[in-house]
Amino acid sequence: MRTLVTGATGFVGRYLTAALEAGGASVFACGGPHDGPDVFALDLDDPAAIAAALDIARPDLVFHLAAQTFVPESFASPVATYRTNVVGTAHLASAVRAYADGRAMPRILFTSSAEVYGARSAGEMPLRESTLPAPATPYAASKAGAEAVLLAESRCFGLDVVVARAFNHIGPGQNERFVVPSFARQLATIAGGASSPVLMVGNLNAVRDFLDVRDVVAAYVALARDGTSGEIYNVCSGAGRTVRDVLRELIAIAGVPVEVREDPERMRPLDVPVFVGSAQKLEAATGWHPAIPLSQSLRDIYRSAVPGKPGESS
Repeated sequence: MRTLVTGATGFVGRYLTAALEAGGASVFACGGPHDGPDVFALDLDDPAAIAAALDIARPDLVFHLAAQTFVPESFASPVATYRTNVVGTAHLASAVRAYADGRAMPRILFTSSAEVYGARSAGEMPLRESTLPAPATPYAASKAGAEAVLLAESRCFGLDVVVARAFNHIGPGQNERFVVPSFARQLATIAGGASSPVLMVGNLNAVRDFLDVRDVVAAYVALARDGTSGEIYNVCSGAGRTVRDVLRELIAIAGVPVEVREDPERMRPLDVPVFVGSAQKLEAATGWHPAIPLSQSLRDIYRSAVPGKPGESS
């Protein structure tokens, strides 16, 4: 199986390329201009570059991960987020259609986000794919727009697309701008004596559906194989945990006393209070189930934050 992965050097992309290679797939990794000689520098705003990548890779599958993914950055630069996530996806879809003229159509597995659902009441949980999108952030709007582009291309032009709406995913190696690795890094620094025992936090009351990145990429691979073209699938654990509970568990793992202090800079302008999904559709289509418990994910994340410690447990 020949695969092309956009965003291959990102947090999820690294795990996905490793999983694909472990499964025997040939992977053509696409990333940014400074990601090294083994990565094809791909600008999604450059249709000629996308066409060149497809001609070189000759893929059976395209995993489209490349995006601006940091929600606070989308508030600072909404137009840039739309350009990357929506227009860049449209360029990719057009290039795949042109590439498939006279060839077999590669399947596109698009990694969207549960944030497209927007703010919902607790009574609406767990969220299902039939819930209409109501994006509440520029990032969520960009993902909803990219979904709409791809699904319209599927209906109008026969593009083979499967959409994966991922809920909060975590794991070793995630950027410290995100909440769980931020907590882990602060705690590791405190445990090592390099900072005072004060941990800065944002909204601890948010309820999130956390899933280990290794389970996420297993779901992506399963959907690329068994998902139905033109369909949307939630990728989630189906269980909600408050950010406060996650922090408490990390503090217990670190084994250090800390003062927890709220930082206004870590608060989002608009924060969705509850995000919990149903993965029943994904499970029915592929047989996938989460394999890594949250407690193991948190232990692995903390270990990866401690200098000299391996990032993953055996």
